[in-house]
Amino acid sequence: MKYPGKYPKTRLRRNRTHDWVRRLVSENSLTSSDLILPVFICDGRNKKEKIKSMPGVFRYSVDNLEPIINKATNYKIPLIALFPSTPKNKKDPYGSEALNENNLICQALRKIKTNNKIGIMCDVALDPYTSHGHDGIIKNKYVLNDETNDILVKQALLYAEMGCDIIAPSDMMDGRIGLIRKNLDKNNLKNIKILSYAVKYASNFYGPFRDAVGSKKLLSGDKKTYQMDNRNSNEALREVFLDIKEGADIVMVKPGMPYLDIIKLIKDNLKIPIFSYQVSGEYSLLKNGINKNIINKEAVTESIMSLKRAGSSAIITYFALELAKELKNNFLK
Repeated sequence: MKYPGKYPKTRLRRNRTHDWVRRLVSENSLTSSDLILPVFICDGRNKKEKIKSMPGVFRYSVDNLEPIINKATNYKIPLIALFPSTPKNKKDPYGSEALNENNLICQALRKIKTNNKIGIMCDVALDPYTSHGHDGIIKNKYVLNDETNDILVKQALLYAEMGCDIIAPSDMMDGRIGLIRKNLDKNNLKNIKILSYAVKYASNFYGPFRDAVGSKKLLSGDKKTYQMDNRNSNEALREVFLDIKEGADIVMVKPGMPYLDIIKLIKDNLKIPIFSYQVSGEYSLLKNGINKNIINKEAVTESIMSLKRAGSSAIITYFALELAKELKNNFLK
């Protein structure tokens, strides 16, 4: 592409002289509608537990969810994502607790849906429920695909019946989107949306999250036989094509910042809604850098804007409340 203009007649710095003009010509902007708030849920009553590896992030007992939900609603955040920290004594090799209608997610759905209109996304995977920390059923040290899908379908249906608005399979099993869509439709749940973690890489940035849900110390080996290889990009398009064909309404790229090229690749090729996940490791790196005065807090906005600029329709971020508060008070520039 040949760009018009030539120095000195053309001076690109003219449109950078003042804040008002920079805002007028900006190509992207952030609003609270771009943000999704992850919420960790723990067992017990009246609990708000610190997560050591994620400064400023907490686990909440179901009876203590109302304050954070009210904040999210007040700041116009449209969607929350629920993640359980399942007690160790309720975990087994098959993730049986995932199908318990009184598990932490189901309890939270009943609680939140009673008085709130905020959207709720539920993670569909077995790693918060298995005693080995993997996302599926293991046989001979290998995660079984089809046998895991049988459980994921039941888990998705349970969450949808309990009031979940967006089913979000994050397990990376082949074929699970089509099976979940078929069963939702068969049970008159046609308007339940599916957000597929279509492009989830086997990443080193997930550690703090695994602390938060209690799977890190249980996990043996890695997840490279089912999550994507970070050397691949064309494979990401294949994953997305398949999941859209099977009935996904939205797709996810996870992690976020290390995979900006993948977000753009999908957006340029498919023009579909894409959510990105600024994962726990990204959050903790930024938060610790800010807390130690290594970087400025404005780095948070810059990081989220990079995800939006690459093509994200919305971003799951642990900074959601902080950013939404600033947006509401017109502090972001």
